[in-house]
Amino acid sequence: MKLLQFVCLASYYGFARYLPVSYSKPFGKISKKIRYYLCKNIFAKTGHNANIERGAYFGKGTWVEIGKNSSIGVNSHIQNNTIIGDDVMMGPNTYMLDNTTHNYADRSQVIIGNDVWIGRDVMILGSKIIADGSIIGARTLLTKNFPPYSIIGGNPSKLIRSRLEPKD
Repeated sequence: MKLLQFVCLASYYGFARYLPVSYSKPFGKISKKIRYYLCKNIFAKTGHNANIERGAYFGKGTWVEIGKNSSIGVNSHIQNNTIIGDDVMMGPNTYMLDNTTHNYADRSQVIIGNDVWIGRDVMILGSKIIADGSIIGARTLLTKNFPPYSIIGGNPSKLIRSRLEPKD
């Protein structure tokens, strides 16, 4: 880990993680900019206008990639090796849980496509690919992969319908 990366990681977990949410007045905008700057020096890739919200946890963050106009939700916990596409909205308290096996050689990864909406209190179990255009409803326990443009919900997760099908 490079010195700048280490200093930014220590600064993030030391104080920036606790700054106000990005939408609060009067300090939200500056809090968002501080977290963005720090994460730009921590993450493998940080897209333009990415938003890392208050309380977000991402481990060391060295393998995290986040695309443009995407966000990591308030108090969310993501894996160190997560790839987040462009235009992703992540609700508060999203939690990614590594595989439940004790295989430490396993480098499980969550890949979130472009234009994905993840609702509040979603739990993602193990390695998952969340396809482009998917919507995951609040409090969903995501246990498997689904096709692109799926609307997903439930515990365990199930396909509610495809966004590509016309609504009745």
